[in-house]
Amino acid sequence: MSYRSRVAAALIALTSAASYALARAEPVLTECRVAGLANSVQCGSIRRPLDPARPNGLHVGVHYVVVPAMARRKIADPVFLLAGGPGQSAIAVAPLVMPLFARLNNRRDIVFVDQRGTGKSAPLECDATRREPLSDASDPERQIALLARCRAKLEKLPYVGGADGLRFFTTTLAMQDLDAVRRELGYARINLIGASYGTRAALEYQRQFPGAVRRSVLDGVVPPDMVLPASFSTDGQAAFDAALAACEHEAACSRAYPTLRVDWHALLGSLPKAVVAPDALTGAPERLLLSREMLIGAVRGPLYLPAFAAALPAAIDAAAHGRYEALVGLAALLSSRKGAQLAMGMHFSVVCAEDMPRLSTASDRPGPDFGSEFAQLYARVCADWPRGDVPPAFYEVGRSSSPALLLSGGLDPATPPRHGARIALALGPLARHLVVPNAGHGVIGIGCMRELVFRFIDAAEDAAATALDASCITRIPRPFAFRPVASALEPAQ
Repeated sequence: MSYRSRVAAALIALTSAASYALARAEPVLTECRVAGLANSVQCGSIRRPLDPARPNGLHVGVHYVVVPAMARRKIADPVFLLAGGPGQSAIAVAPLVMPLFARLNNRRDIVFVDQRGTGKSAPLECDATRREPLSDASDPERQIALLARCRAKLEKLPYVGGADGLRFFTTTLAMQDLDAVRRELGYARINLIGASYGTRAALEYQRQFPGAVRRSVLDGVVPPDMVLPASFSTDGQAAFDAALAACEHEAACSRAYPTLRVDWHALLGSLPKAVVAPDALTGAPERLLLSREMLIGAVRGPLYLPAFAAALPAAIDAAAHGRYEALVGLAALLSSRKGAQLAMGMHFSVVCAEDMPRLSTASDRPGPDFGSEFAQLYARVCADWPRGDVPPAFYEVGRSSSPALLLSGGLDPATPPRHGARIALALGPLARHLVVPNAGHGVIGIGCMRELVFRFIDAAEDAAATALDASCITRIPRPFAFRPVASALEPAQ
């Protein structure tokens, strides 16, 4: 190459570099505040095609928050949180999980991306129904009608553009959005922490973009081939049976409620029946028809947290004697927790596309008490819900090229260890499955788990990451059965 040619090439390179710098001069991130976080953070968004096959068609805004690393010399690979549900906003749960990520945040950015259909990213939210009268909330026909009206409302949203638009809120497309955020922020590789449905999202991200994943933590594993409405009955029944057995083996509980199992089946067999129960928010008594589905829902929710499940024997005993306030209160506890609300439109867009087509071939059998009503409700809703395309490879979990830490709670009614064990085997030798025997749904926040997660992600070598000493998890106790104050003060017999 001649001297003149080399000079021309250098000028072209300099011009290109300058043009790129000018193009990137406008900051991607802006300083902002998120309610519940003590310090300011950085907010950003990108525009993504609703349908990737039509890049010039409708677009959705995907919003994200970056909590910058505290140290000046930060580590290049950040942590991305993938929220649960499906339908939970990652940004909404940031204040709840940041205390768990404090050590990781010393030297790593923590990134929260609202998946399309949730939070601020083209939300598919139905009208809030938390203040509905109990009589309405317990009526499945009313719930079906409300969801039909919600779907009609969502189809008119400008970023949905009709019924067909609801097809484009699948996990596969959402993970393509997530990778676009990664590239926008300039991260070469990232660490994933998925919670519940977020584990399915993490597995799908790793399937599509294996080279971008450094480490992944899957807390409460939801495999892509797990048919949620079917497994909920199987796993919920197993967790409930374990709760009854725990009372029978705990001296104080079995003494206080010697006929607990008999009382439960008598209560279940008496339904449906008209009862009077207090509204959990107002305390005002309401008359309603207590159905089998409502009772199962009331006992299933507390099973997610062992501290809540410990109150089930007392609540069941009270209900068997005509007092329903304890069951109603327990049922409301889980749904009232901050960050627990779901974008139900996105929820059904995901489940109707990914789970319901496989319901007829699901191997999980309904529990004798929990039955198939839950699956039947989903089947009715999904019969009319627009269904997105899911690639066959979505359901296949291959060998992982990066370390994965899978976490299960031994008492989990939704994602018990059987799911984590199967996926760990599929992921291969770089996967480690830890079971916390006395934990429920989601284990990162209990006992020594946050320290183990930190060590797994922070370890410089892959071998050190998977060679954690996790013996501490066996020392996390199961809560004793709750007894009302008056009962607890009674002298032991």
